[in-house]
Amino acid sequence: MKIDELDTPALLIDLDRLEANLLRWQRHCDQLGIRNRPHVKTHKIPELARLQIAHGAAGVTCQKLGEAEAMADGGVDDILLAYNIIGEQKLERLAALHRRINLQTVADSAEVALGLQRAALAAGKPLKVMVECDTGMNRVGVPTPEGAAELARLIRSLDGLEFSGFCTYPASFEAAAFFAKAREVCRHSDVTVPAISMGGTPGMWQHAALPGITEYRVGTYLYNDRIIAAHGDASLADCAATLLVSVVSCTGASWVTIDGGTKTFSSDQYGQTGFGILLDDPDTVVVRCSEEHGVLQRCGEKPSLQVGDRVRVIPNHACIVSNLHDTAYAVRGDDVVAIWKITARGKIQ
Repeated sequence: MKIDELDTPALLIDLDRLEANLLRWQRHCDQLGIRNRPHVKTHKIPELARLQIAHGAAGVTCQKLGEAEAMADGGVDDILLAYNIIGEQKLERLAALHRRINLQTVADSAEVALGLQRAALAAGKPLKVMVECDTGMNRVGVPTPEGAAELARLIRSLDGLEFSGFCTYPASFEAAAFFAKAREVCRHSDVTVPAISMGGTPGMWQHAALPGITEYRVGTYLYNDRIIAAHGDASLADCAATLLVSVVSCTGASWVTIDGGTKTFSSDQYGQTGFGILLDDPDTVVVRCSEEHGVLQRCGEKPSLQVGDRVRVIPNHACIVSNLHDTAYAVRGDDVVAIWKITARGKIQ
């Protein structure tokens, strides 16, 4: 199949760019001597998770239990579930998943840890648990190094659980200082810290070299997007994910309209003007969106496009795009070489 045969809107993944992104980052991690544990929330596709592991990743990171189940069903057997799991329904599912694969998860309180203990005992298999720390995100996590060390001691004392280290998001110099202090407190308590896990694609080339890190979690790096390029961690030429759309109207005085809106690109802007830019002409911007329509302008003027023309758009935020589409089309040049179901889209439970 050729790209021209696809209906629009369609999510395209340029395999040459994607594979170059995977290889470049894995080499960087190998040079630093740290584990690469990429986050599947960007792509949500088991085939890509397996490809990341084939390139050298130690395993993957998932954000939600449903996401982890989808990855396990797709043949991924080493998963860090980086989210507090609470409630008996989820703990029963966690126990079932833990029986199937090499699972690791996190906790930021005694309440969460005690629930994980019940799941581990039900699974009949020790469960590795990292202490999640708040090092500046103000979202979840133990807020002090002393508190992190105290929770580590509790986890180590609970039958069925193994303390497997500290983790945080995003990586930062402040996080490195936090963990240096936490390790010092643990050392005085005779608690070994097996791993320090940080993450985030923005700043990854600098932050992965922070002292003490043993593992780094990245998500967007395999696709990249307009936001990551604007941050300086990739170029537009590294952006592997694009949206193929069609021009459906040229009646506007200074714009043309395409068949993709917020349900195609997402509404995320993160400081960018508009919602995406054309792959072949970055000066042409999706300046406005409704749910199913996007408005293109080139430097504030009407682009030289006609009804029926097809263009490819680099989205602002690739992670949200994946959750809006059922299917991704892997392409090389003009050829569609694989069709992937986005298995974990919508897996928010």
